[in-house]
Amino acid sequence: MTLRSTVVLISAIGLLAPVAQSATPTEAPAGFDTPTLVQNPGSKSISNGIAEPNGDTFALDQKIYEAVHDVNNGLGPVYNARSCAECHQNPVTGGASQFTELRVGHRDANGNFVNPTVPINGDANNISGRSIVNDRAIVPQAQEHIPTSENVRALRATLSILGDGFVEAIDDSTLLAIAARQPALSGGRIHGEAISVGIFEAPGQTRIGRFGWKDQHGSLLSFSADSYLNEIGVTSRLRPNDATTVGKVTTDPEDVPDNLALANIDHFAQFMRGTKVPPRDAVLAATAAAQSGAQVFDRIGCGACHVGSITTAAPGTVFSGGAYVVPEALGNKVIHPYSDFLLHDIGTGDGIVQAGPQDTAEKLRTEPLWGLRERPRFMHDLRSLTLQNAIERHRGEAQFVTLRFLALPETQKQELITFLQSL
Repeated sequence: MTLRSTVVLISAIGLLAPVAQSATPTEAPAGFDTPTLVQNPGSKSISNGIAEPNGDTFALDQKIYEAVHDVNNGLGPVYNARSCAECHQNPVTGGASQFTELRVGHRDANGNFVNPTVPINGDANNISGRSIVNDRAIVPQAQEHIPTSENVRALRATLSILGDGFVEAIDDSTLLAIAARQPALSGGRIHGEAISVGIFEAPGQTRIGRFGWKDQHGSLLSFSADSYLNEIGVTSRLRPNDATTVGKVTTDPEDVPDNLALANIDHFAQFMRGTKVPPRDAVLAATAAAQSGAQVFDRIGCGACHVGSITTAAPGTVFSGGAYVVPEALGNKVIHPYSDFLLHDIGTGDGIVQAGPQDTAEKLRTEPLWGLRERPRFMHDLRSLTLQNAIERHRGEAQFVTLRFLALPETQKQELITFLQSL
């Protein structure tokens, strides 16, 4: 199934107001409460209180999320990792990590991005129709190598999925309202792009994308199925075809329902929906320096894209034509992601087009800053080793913000960094 996407035109702020909430919103539960354990996985984990499918548990969801694959249960033929947690594991299962994935392609005569054709098996076969190139293969014949013709090349960091259930529960209208406000907040310089993407589990239905560096997914079940195929090489009911059959020894789809009538992709989505949001460092956040830094953060314009507070849709809100209903644990919750989940050109784009139109080639999703203090490297490519360098790399729509930061007294720069270190 191919994602269909269109640019969402933002025409009237009055039409973009968030869905009315029936009660006073409450704070989403926060905590790094999914420790990675070799023995008895998930046994010490605590969910956000989400109701589980009949017979399921949060511990079981995490155990399956951490399960290591081999060729007998569908690994490959090309892949990047043997489990979801192999890439999402800092500081706990579901967090970000040092792993990067490789994306390549080229531009045609009109300057439009085109997915690569990657030869394998001594040029007897090839892999096409996707920008990702896997680093690993189950047999030498399936190993991918980048042709010289594919001169658009990019590395992308693994993103944290902690708290993503709350992100999924944000109404489209809320994201569109944020985008509509940005030009006025920035003198017309910031204008996030929302794209509408297809939902695998609801053919013909679309949502505003919010997951992945290119906002290529609008639901966690779609995200789970796509990542299972592209990162581990396991096919499912939603993504039934491997990139290649070279070296393959299993029958599709490899991800089949268990005794609870749930496939692994269902457990993955349920695990992500059950995670708490990343917590702040409460002690550091209470300091005068961090509080002053938060004011500097907003004053110079960072908050236009790194939105500090968003409220999720009301419980019972139906998305994707009925494929997903916001549960009680995730609805009407205030989250602090420090992201607008929109696409922006800040001068660090990777040239890759996925779900959006060609104008998204140099745009990336605003990286959520919650959990930032747990990361030693920053930005989409992990090339920034300090927070100050990450700020200084912001150009394009964010150029004026960077210039304001550079003009700050050193004391205020450090206060801003202290605030970021508290996230």
